[in-house]
Amino acid sequence: MSISAFDLARSLAREAEGVCRRYLSNGRREGRYWLVGDVRNTPGRSLFVRLKGAEYGPGAAGKWTDAATGEHGDLLDVIRTSCELTDFREVVAEARRFLVMPEVPPDVDPLRRPALASQSSAISARRLVAMSRPIAGTIAETYLNQRGIAHLDDVASLRFHPRCYYRPDASSPTEAWPAMIAAVTDLEGRITGAHRTWLHPSGCYKAPIDTPRRSMGQLLGHAVRFGVARDVMAAGEGIETVLSLRCVMPNLPMAAALSAAHLVALRLPERLRRLYIARDNDPAGEHAAAVLGDRALKAGIEAIVLSPQLGDFNEDLRECRIDVLRPALRAQIAPADVAQFMDLATPD
Repeated sequence: MSISAFDLARSLAREAEGVCRRYLSNGRREGRYWLVGDVRNTPGRSLFVRLKGAEYGPGAAGKWTDAATGEHGDLLDVIRTSCELTDFREVVAEARRFLVMPEVPPDVDPLRRPALASQSSAISARRLVAMSRPIAGTIAETYLNQRGIAHLDDVASLRFHPRCYYRPDASSPTEAWPAMIAAVTDLEGRITGAHRTWLHPSGCYKAPIDTPRRSMGQLLGHAVRFGVARDVMAAGEGIETVLSLRCVMPNLPMAAALSAAHLVALRLPERLRRLYIARDNDPAGEHAAAVLGDRALKAGIEAIVLSPQLGDFNEDLRECRIDVLRPALRAQIAPADVAQFMDLATPD
């Protein structure tokens, strides 16, 4: 049996109260929520887990928020943190045990096998990418420009679809919105999935829908890639975070894993010797950077964490401007990489 991380989280959400009773046993149910101190199962009432709701989007069952820290996540995060697990494969195995699913055979590396998401979903992702066109001159380019991102040459992994289907939930009618389509690929360049960002027809902002960003296909271990990584590369969570880095380091190959959980599980090229990890400035981003960095070090790869001044590097780009972002990043990267990868242009 194969199942994606998204489907696994959704299966847990259907058993949200049972998950909470096992992994957040120091809390209790109050109405539609489970209340506990934090995701580490500390007694208290700061963290609340939604027990009933939609399958995805705002108000979805299984989503939790810690009012004291602002942390949020899903039930996979609950299992990971409450059980003090660091390897995502261990999280998957524990979730499967709770759901009474078959275990992954011990001789199979779940980061290397292509069956964590359905083949049909991957085929649909490839079809969507093929139906889309390059972003040059489209409202997808306008959207990224509005986010301060101007280095959009050599971004073949980003495409545009003028009428991409969107369905809020299983009982709602299908809508069509323009969308930026990002191809998710493995290390060999094969398309394994797609990420959609639905846009307002003006291109000035995302579409006014509940979940303007969704992924499909096989994501675990893979990424939206910009350039071919060899001995040095950078990796981050979001597409806009990585594209913001490219505005300063246009020659450095980069990969957007699409979430903190997927950043942890990112597959690394065999010949890689230095990895820059662009972390988001929140607890999930800090944890993902630490775990990926530890994985890299164990594989003999130097890991350097790049930290934003604000919430993430796109926020830095928009709020601080590139003439502030450039020296901030230059101070964090290895001196040997400055001349090779950085845009050393003097700001106007």
